[in-house]
Formats: sequence, C-alpha cells, structure tokens
Amino acid sequence: MEHGSLSDPSQSTFSLIDEDHTFANAIRFTLNQDPRTKFCGYSIPHPSDNRVNIRVQTTGAAAKDVFKDASQDLMVVCQHVRSTFDKAVVDFRMSKSVNGMDIDSKN
Repeated sequence: MEHGSLSDPSQSTFSLIDEDHTFANAIRFTLNQDPRTKFCGYSIPHPSDNRVNIRVQTTGAAAKDVFKDASQDLMVVCQHVRSTFDKAVVDFRMSKSVNGMDIDSKN
C-alpha cells in the first residue's frame, strides 16, 4: 500500500505486509544507490506487527517508479547471487567426485 501526497508524487511511504528487516534493508540499500533518491529509510511500527514502512523521497521522479525500479534491480541481484551459488555448488561437487570422493547429494 502506498501512502503519498497527490500534490507531490516525489515522496511516498510504502507499507508492506509480511516483510521484515531482511527485505527492508536490502531495498533501502538499493534505493540509496539510485541517484534519483534523495532520502530512503524504513521503520517497523511494532515488533509484533508484521509490517514494514519504507519512506522514499526523490529528486523529482515519481517515488512509485523509483521504488519499482529498485525492486526490479534487487530481483536481478538476487537472481545473480542464486545462479552464482548454484554454479559454485555444481563446481564443488564435480571437483570432489574427480578426486574419488563420493558426495551424497541428499545432505
């Protein structure tokens, strides 16, 4: 849910349900890498409330668009990390089987 001003689309607060510090800190970092972002921060209203509020203020671009772009950038980074990790696991298993070790893939 977006809470913003109709008169100034360059600043909004996005309230996300079922998220915590893990996503909020990652998207905050990604947003702060964007030169269009003037300010970005997040808060969790209460520890028992499963919600995070992310505040975005931009240099003029619509905050909604900057948030969307940052989310897509973060998704690309996560996909890269996952594929790099998967490749490293395959390479490790291949190198161990060459040396005569039997690696049980069920563990």
